[in-house]
Amino acid sequence: MEMRTRILGLEHPDTLSSMANLASTYRNQGKWKNAEQLEIQVMQMSTRILGLEHPDTLSSMANLAASHRSQGKWNNTEQLEIQVMEMRTRIIGQQHPDTLSRIANLAVTHMNQGKWKDAETLEIQVMSMRTRILGEEHPHTLSSMANLASTYRNQGKWKEAEQLWIQVIEMRTRIIGQEHPDTLSSMANLAATHRNQGKWKDAEQLEIQVMKMRIRILGEEHPHTLSSIGNLAVTYRNQGKWKDAEQLEIQVLEMRTRILSQEHPDTLISCYIHVQIHCANVTESSHMTFQNTQSIPGMYPLWVYTS
Repeated sequence: MEMRTRILGLEHPDTLSSMANLASTYRNQGKWKNAEQLEIQVMQMSTRILGLEHPDTLSSMANLAASHRSQGKWNNTEQLEIQVMEMRTRIIGQQHPDTLSRIANLAVTHMNQGKWKDAETLEIQVMSMRTRILGEEHPHTLSSMANLASTYRNQGKWKEAEQLWIQVIEMRTRIIGQEHPDTLSSMANLAATHRNQGKWKDAEQLEIQVMKMRIRILGEEHPHTLSSIGNLAVTYRNQGKWKDAEQLEIQVLEMRTRILSQEHPDTLISCYIHVQIHCANVTESSHMTFQNTQSIPGMYPLWVYTS
């Protein structure tokens, strides 16, 4: 980037590409501020030199939106994604894969803003078009189905979510195998949906499967594995299996404290759950009542892990 800037000038397309690549590297390293600063520069220069509707300009806007999304700047993300989506729809058409990806990104942003109805409308649109254009078993189509299932779950539409997750799991198992991370995530999400409906046995069976495979594939200390162990602890707790729940939660708490630090949000959640389980175990004979872990529609309880 420095040599291209010196030889070609700051506004040369190759220099802008180098800046965009560096910004992407920063983003992948979690250096959101560095990425954001470069992406703003690239977007402004691309807009001035190439025009607002040039593919490179639209890509720079989409990259900046991704950096905003990573920092939780949902309103900034939404504004950029709407702009990019509208221009791509006008220039290359609504059914182009790039346009569908932008619509899908906007739907995810709406999910993170709690705009479930807006997210649902967009996700149904994307899923329908991807099914027609790419086929039901294409990875992008399956991702759309999974996103819609998550949105249903967040609205308390457990049956609709459950049906979609079962479809996604069956197809992903057949196409990419049961041990693929995407398949395991789908299974974990179906287990969470069972949990939301109080289907503790179904949830337990799936969670044990996911936990064992993640331990074997990712290792015991991987964040996804720890989430699986924590989810199973929650399910045990809701079945009154206090000893089993407590053993698992102590395991998660100790590993998160060692790996992430005592003050990490995930460690603090584990600490809270451990206290809840321990208190329930000790006071079970006194018939104390504890709030169960079924989700209120549109919300996750504090102590339910996401995968």
